[in-house]
Order: sequence, then C-alpha cells, then structure tokens
Amino acid sequence: MDIKHEGDEHLQPSDPMVGSPQRPGNLVPDHQPSTHAQSKHLRHPDIYVAVPPDAAERRAVPPVICYPVDTLPRPNITAYRSARESWTLTHRLTIPPRDAACFTIPKGHFFRIRCVGGPQVGDLNLFNAYNLEEHFYSGKTRALNRTHVSIGDHLYSNLPWLRPLATITDDTLAWYGIDAYGGGVHDVIGTRCDPYTHRLLSGGTYHRCCHSNLTRALSAHAGIPLAEAERRVHDVLNVFMCTGFTRDTGQYFMKASPVRPGDYLEMFAEIDLLGCLSTCPGGDCSEVHSSDRARCYPLEVEDAIYEPRIKRRNLHSNV
Repeated sequence: MDIKHEGDEHLQPSDPMVGSPQRPGNLVPDHQPSTHAQSKHLRHPDIYVAVPPDAAERRAVPPVICYPVDTLPRPNITAYRSARESWTLTHRLTIPPRDAACFTIPKGHFFRIRCVGGPQVGDLNLFNAYNLEEHFYSGKTRALNRTHVSIGDHLYSNLPWLRPLATITDDTLAWYGIDAYGGGVHDVIGTRCDPYTHRLLSGGTYHRCCHSNLTRALSAHAGIPLAEAERRVHDVLNVFMCTGFTRDTGQYFMKASPVRPGDYLEMFAEIDLLGCLSTCPGGDCSEVHSSDRARCYPLEVEDAIYEPRIKRRNLHSNV
C-alpha cells in the first residue's frame, strides 16, 4: 500500500520518459571477425568482446592511490577519548521507525547514534548549523578515507569548504572490517532510498523512504518549503548499513546489518552541526527497502549530547 504524507506532492516524480536507450550492438563487427579470443560481456551475455593478446599484462598493472593523504593531519584518537572521560550526557533524541528528525550538535561536543530495540540502519545528513550550503560530501569523504568509514576518519564538507565536519571517535562495529563478500559497515558509496528510483524500478510510489523522511524533517526544522529542503538533502552516510560491490558484476549490494541493540557510532563535532537522521524503511536492509515489509526499529541520537567538561587540546596530529 502506498503511503502518502500531506505536502508530499512536490516529491512525486515526473512520468518516466517514453522509450529506452538503444541497446549496444555487437562490439566485434561481423565483417571484421576477431583473430583473438573472445569473452562474454558481463551485462549482456549475448554480446562477445575481443580479448587482446596482452590482456593479462594490462590487468596486472598495479594500482596507485588517487589521493595520498600522508600530508593531512590525522586525528589523535587518544586525545579525543581523553576528552570523553568527564563528559556529561545533555540530551537524548529517539527517532521512530520509518521517520526522521533533526538535531543540533555544538562544536566540540560528542554525539552517538545508537541502535535500540533491534537491528536498524540510519541515513545521516550533516550541515553547517549556520549555513545549509555547506554540508556533508560523501564522494570526497570516500576518496580521502575509504568506501566504509570508522574510527579516525573525518567526514568532509562539500566544495569550496572541504573541511572536516565531524570525526569518528568510536565505533562498536569496527571489528567487522570487510567480509568474504566484500561488504563493510557505515558506507559512503550508496545514496539513500528515494521515491524516484522506486518509481523507476517498480512503477510504485512510496514516501516513507529516507529521501522523503529527510526532506520533511529538514523542512520542519529549518522552516523552509519542502521543495527547498529537498534540494538540500544530499548523499548520506549509511550508518550501520552493510554494503559492497559484487565481485563478478560490480553491482551495489546490501546485506543484513551486523548491528545489535547497544551498538553505536560516535562522532566529534568539528564545527557547529545540524544533523538529520532517517530510520531506513529497510530495517536492517537484509531484504528490501522502500516498503513497509521490513521490520523496523527506532534509533537514538545521544547529543553530545556528550559535553566534555575539560578543555580539548591536541586533537589533531601529523602522525
């Protein structure tokens, strides 16, 4: 059953374009038969492509890191954790299943996103609390860290600011690493479930997806129209979500999150932050999202909620 909320009209995707892109033709023309070995195309098994004689040599070229980060200051996690020793919990926010809420985190505070009740994934947006133009940039965070973030990783803002918005200081799922399928936790490779992709793939309409949840929450908190809020919602940090790319076809996959009640992801606010968190309708994302089929649970935000009583110092180093 489609669930529609008041004020969601602007979120209705436009009618899909008529027709579809032309399918690629055979990459080995019939009038020029290949003298080399051939292999099937990964996505089009009816298409064969020529394999050059030096294919193995080309594949064997070693990779290089696109963005060496040796010159970047690295967070001094020991100093961050020392600052936590005398903290005080100042606020706790519970976000219901298939919903979203905004919260503010002052600079210099810690905050935790905590699993309660049962396995649940969350989609997180972060903004400069005083300038919504500056927000979390998942692409550059991925490029400067890794596909899945954890302790010691910075969450960067978009251009032209490109600075740490927050630093991950603790993660009870840091033990997970990369599994046999290539999956990891807390990804910055996916986007967020949204009504447009759902419409494209299924022809249906669903507005309790993370994109719509974040849009409504930001609109209500910032006092801006839904259409403006939607433009400001951006690619997320998929908190607790376990994802990766299939080895054979390179497709984005999800699997049951290993998160359990009591697990948390902890961050330190490097600037004054506005956060917006959606409890994904996919629950633990073991099967589906963008529907009411999955079993979902609330998430808690403990809002730096931890306030250090001691003055912070030496939180960054070049080692």
